Amino acid sequence: MFDSVFSTVVTPSQFFLMALCALVGGGLYAWIMSFKIRSTSRFFVVTALIPFVVASVISFVNGSIGAGMAIGGAFSLIRFRSAQGSSDELAAILIAMAAGIAFGMGYLGYGIVILLALSLLFMLLSGGKLFEHKSMAQDQLLKLTIPESLEYNGAFDEIFAHYLSCCESIGVKTTGMGSMFRLSYKIRMKNDAEEKAFIDELRTKNGNLEISILPFTGEQGQL
Repeated sequence: MFDSVFSTVVTPSQFFLMALCALVGGGLYAWIMSFKIRSTSRFFVVTALIPFVVASVISFVNGSIGAGMAIGGAFSLIRFRSAQGSSDELAAILIAMAAGIAFGMGYLGYGIVILLALSLLFMLLSGGKLFEHKSMAQDQLLKLTIPESLEYNGAFDEIFAHYLSCCESIGVKTTGMGSMFRLSYKIRMKNDAEEKAFIDELRTKNGNLEISILPFTGEQGQL
Protein backbone atom coordinates (compact mmCIF):
# COMPACT_ATOMS: atom_id res chain seq x y z
CA MET A 1 0.00 0.00 0.00
CA PHE A 2 2.90 2.34 0.77
CA ASP A 3 4.92 1.46 -2.34
CA SER A 4 4.58 3.52 -5.50
CA VAL A 5 1.98 2.17 -7.92
CA PHE A 6 3.73 3.80 -10.89
CA SER A 7 6.12 1.98 -13.17
CA THR A 8 8.65 3.71 -15.44
CA VAL A 9 5.81 4.77 -17.73
CA VAL A 10 2.48 5.67 -16.12
CA THR A 11 -0.23 3.42 -17.55
CA PRO A 12 -3.90 4.44 -17.83
CA SER A 13 -4.93 1.99 -15.10
CA GLN A 14 -2.28 3.41 -12.74
CA PHE A 15 -3.34 6.97 -13.51
CA PHE A 16 -7.04 6.31 -12.91
CA LEU A 17 -6.26 4.50 -9.64
CA MET A 18 -4.28 7.54 -8.53
CA ALA A 19 -7.10 9.86 -9.64
CA LEU A 20 -9.67 7.87 -7.65
CA CYS A 21 -7.58 7.96 -4.48
CA ALA A 22 -6.76 11.67 -4.89
CA LEU A 23 -10.37 12.70 -5.51
CA VAL A 24 -11.85 10.57 -2.74
CA GLY A 25 -9.13 11.57 -0.28
CA GLY A 26 -9.38 15.23 -1.27
CA GLY A 27 -13.17 15.25 -0.88
CA LEU A 28 -13.00 13.64 2.56
CA TYR A 29 -10.22 16.02 3.59
CA ALA A 30 -12.17 19.12 2.50
CA TRP A 31 -15.25 17.87 4.35
CA ILE A 32 -13.28 17.37 7.58
CA MET A 33 -11.61 20.80 7.31
CA SER A 34 -14.97 22.49 6.73
CA PHE A 35 -15.80 21.89 10.41
CA LYS A 36 -12.94 24.16 11.54
CA ILE A 37 -12.31 26.68 8.74
CA ARG A 38 -14.81 29.42 8.03
CA SER A 39 -14.78 29.95 4.30
CA THR A 40 -16.97 29.71 1.21
CA SER A 41 -18.19 26.43 -0.24
CA ARG A 42 -16.18 27.18 -3.39
CA PHE A 43 -12.98 27.21 -1.33
CA PHE A 44 -13.67 23.66 -0.11
CA VAL A 45 -14.53 22.51 -3.65
CA VAL A 46 -11.17 23.81 -4.84
CA THR A 47 -9.39 22.26 -1.83
CA ALA A 48 -10.97 18.89 -2.64
CA LEU A 49 -9.63 19.07 -6.21
CA ILE A 50 -6.11 20.30 -5.39
CA PRO A 51 -4.63 16.85 -4.55
CA PHE A 52 -5.75 15.47 -7.92
CA VAL A 53 -4.59 18.55 -9.84
CA VAL A 54 -1.13 18.52 -8.22
CA ALA A 55 -0.87 14.75 -8.61
CA SER A 56 -1.71 15.00 -12.30
CA VAL A 57 0.97 17.64 -12.84
CA ILE A 58 3.58 15.57 -11.01
CA SER A 59 2.71 12.42 -12.95
CA PHE A 60 2.87 14.26 -16.28
CA VAL A 61 6.23 15.88 -15.48
CA ASN A 62 7.60 12.41 -14.65
CA GLY A 63 11.23 13.45 -14.11
CA SER A 64 11.48 16.06 -16.85
CA ILE A 65 13.43 19.05 -15.46
CA GLY A 66 12.28 21.39 -18.23
CA ALA A 67 8.62 20.52 -17.76
CA GLY A 68 8.99 20.89 -14.00
CA MET A 69 10.43 24.41 -14.34
CA ALA A 70 7.64 25.39 -16.73
CA ILE A 71 4.98 24.14 -14.31
CA GLY A 72 6.66 25.98 -11.42
CA GLY A 73 6.53 29.22 -13.43
CA ALA A 74 2.84 28.70 -14.17
CA PHE A 75 2.04 28.18 -10.49
CA SER A 76 3.94 31.35 -9.54
CA LEU A 77 1.81 33.38 -11.97
CA ILE A 78 -1.36 31.97 -10.44
CA ARG A 79 -0.13 32.96 -6.96
CA PHE A 80 0.20 36.63 -7.87
CA ARG A 81 -3.31 36.74 -9.39
CA SER A 82 -4.99 35.38 -6.26
CA ALA A 83 -6.13 37.16 -3.12
CA GLN A 84 -4.32 36.44 0.10
CA GLY A 85 -6.29 34.09 2.31
CA SER A 86 -6.28 33.46 6.05
CA SER A 87 -3.68 31.30 7.76
CA ASP A 88 -6.26 28.50 8.05
CA GLU A 89 -6.95 28.55 4.30
CA LEU A 90 -3.22 28.64 3.54
CA ALA A 91 -2.60 25.63 5.78
CA ALA A 92 -5.44 23.71 4.11
CA ILE A 93 -4.03 24.38 0.65
CA LEU A 94 -0.47 23.43 1.62
CA ILE A 95 -1.63 20.13 3.16
CA ALA A 96 -3.64 19.34 0.02
CA MET A 97 -0.63 20.13 -2.19
CA ALA A 98 1.67 17.92 -0.08
CA ALA A 99 -0.75 15.03 -0.47
CA GLY A 100 -1.03 15.76 -4.19
CA ILE A 101 2.73 15.40 -4.58
CA ALA A 102 2.58 12.01 -2.83
CA PHE A 103 -0.28 10.89 -5.07
CA GLY A 104 1.54 12.15 -8.15
CA MET A 105 4.58 10.03 -7.33
CA GLY A 106 2.37 6.98 -6.91
CA TYR A 107 2.47 6.77 -3.11
CA LEU A 108 -1.28 6.50 -2.60
CA GLY A 109 -1.09 5.27 0.98
CA TYR A 110 1.14 8.14 2.04
CA GLY A 111 -1.17 10.62 0.33
CA ILE A 112 -4.20 9.34 2.24
CA VAL A 113 -2.24 9.39 5.52
CA ILE A 114 -1.12 13.00 4.92
CA LEU A 115 -4.67 14.16 4.27
CA LEU A 116 -6.37 12.36 7.13
CA ALA A 117 -3.64 12.64 9.76
CA LEU A 118 -2.95 16.34 9.19
CA SER A 119 -6.64 17.26 9.00
CA LEU A 120 -7.27 15.54 12.34
CA LEU A 121 -4.13 17.13 13.83
CA PHE A 122 -5.29 20.53 12.57
CA MET A 123 -8.68 20.07 14.23
CA LEU A 124 -7.06 18.92 17.48
CA LEU A 125 -4.64 21.85 17.70
CA SER A 126 -7.10 24.52 16.57
CA GLY A 127 -9.79 23.25 18.95
CA GLY A 128 -7.57 23.55 22.02
CA LYS A 129 -6.08 26.53 23.80
CA LEU A 130 -2.46 25.47 23.57
CA PHE A 131 -1.35 28.68 21.84
CA GLU A 132 -3.86 31.08 23.40
CA HIS A 133 -1.86 32.87 26.07
CA LYS A 134 -3.72 35.07 28.51
CA SER A 135 -1.53 38.13 27.92
CA MET A 136 -2.04 37.93 24.16
CA ALA A 137 -5.80 37.47 24.42
CA GLN A 138 -6.12 40.92 25.98
CA ASP A 139 -4.69 42.74 22.97
CA GLN A 140 -7.15 44.78 20.91
CA LEU A 141 -7.05 46.80 17.70
CA LEU A 142 -8.03 50.46 18.01
CA LYS A 143 -8.97 52.27 14.79
CA LEU A 144 -9.31 56.00 15.28
CA THR A 145 -10.42 58.48 12.61
CA ILE A 146 -9.32 62.11 13.07
CA PRO A 147 -9.72 65.30 11.01
CA GLU A 148 -6.86 66.41 8.79
CA SER A 149 -6.31 69.53 10.91
CA LEU A 150 -5.53 67.57 14.11
CA GLU A 151 -1.84 66.97 14.84
CA TYR A 152 -2.03 63.36 15.98
CA ASN A 153 1.49 62.99 17.37
CA GLY A 154 1.01 63.15 21.14
CA ALA A 155 -2.64 64.25 20.88
CA PHE A 156 -3.96 61.16 22.69
CA ASP A 157 -1.01 60.38 24.97
CA GLU A 158 -2.76 61.54 28.15
CA ILE A 159 -5.87 59.46 27.45
CA PHE A 160 -3.80 56.42 26.49
CA ALA A 161 -1.72 56.68 29.66
CA HIS A 162 -4.85 56.82 31.80
CA TYR A 163 -6.77 53.88 30.29
CA LEU A 164 -4.16 51.66 28.62
CA SER A 165 -1.44 49.44 30.01
CA CYS A 166 0.07 48.97 26.55
CA CYS A 167 -0.24 50.94 23.31
CA GLU A 168 1.63 50.44 20.04
CA SER A 169 1.06 52.37 16.83
CA ILE A 170 0.78 50.00 13.86
CA GLY A 171 -0.26 52.29 11.00
CA VAL A 172 -1.53 55.60 9.66
CA LYS A 173 -3.46 56.20 6.44
CA THR A 174 -5.50 58.95 4.83
CA THR A 175 -9.21 58.48 4.22
CA GLY A 176 -12.19 60.50 3.04
CA MET A 177 -10.36 61.81 -0.07
CA GLY A 178 -7.47 62.93 2.13
CA SER A 179 -9.63 65.01 4.45
CA MET A 180 -9.11 62.65 7.41
CA PHE A 181 -6.53 60.31 8.91
CA ARG A 182 -7.13 56.81 10.27
CA LEU A 183 -4.78 55.74 13.06
CA SER A 184 -4.39 52.12 14.12
CA TYR A 185 -3.02 50.97 17.48
CA LYS A 186 -2.52 47.65 19.22
CA ILE A 187 -3.77 48.33 22.73
CA ARG A 188 -4.39 46.63 26.07
CA MET A 189 -6.92 48.07 28.49
CA LYS A 190 -6.08 48.44 32.19
CA ASN A 191 -9.73 47.78 33.02
CA ASP A 192 -12.16 46.36 30.44
CA ALA A 193 -15.08 47.96 32.27
CA GLU A 194 -13.72 51.41 31.33
CA GLU A 195 -13.93 50.82 27.58
CA LYS A 196 -16.94 53.14 27.09
CA ALA A 197 -15.34 55.92 29.13
CA PHE A 198 -12.18 55.48 27.05
CA ILE A 199 -14.13 55.83 23.79
CA ASP A 200 -16.03 58.86 25.11
CA GLU A 201 -12.80 60.71 25.88
CA LEU A 202 -11.39 59.87 22.46
CA ARG A 203 -14.56 61.28 20.85
CA THR A 204 -13.93 64.67 22.50
CA LYS A 205 -10.53 64.76 20.80
CA ASN A 206 -11.38 63.44 17.32
CA GLY A 207 -14.53 65.48 16.68
CA ASN A 208 -16.89 62.53 17.21
CA LEU A 209 -15.58 60.72 14.13
CA GLU A 210 -15.51 56.94 13.77
CA ILE A 211 -13.80 54.87 16.49
CA SER A 212 -13.65 51.08 16.61
CA ILE A 213 -12.09 48.61 19.04
CA LEU A 214 -11.70 45.06 17.72
CA PRO A 215 -9.97 41.87 18.89
CA PHE A 216 -6.33 41.85 17.76
CA THR A 217 -5.60 38.52 16.09
CA GLY A 218 -2.20 39.33 14.60
CA GLU A 219 -3.59 38.66 11.10
CA GLN A 220 -5.08 42.08 10.43
CA GLY A 221 -3.41 44.43 8.04
CA GLN A 222 -2.08 47.66 9.38
CA LEU A 223 -5.39 49.48 8.90
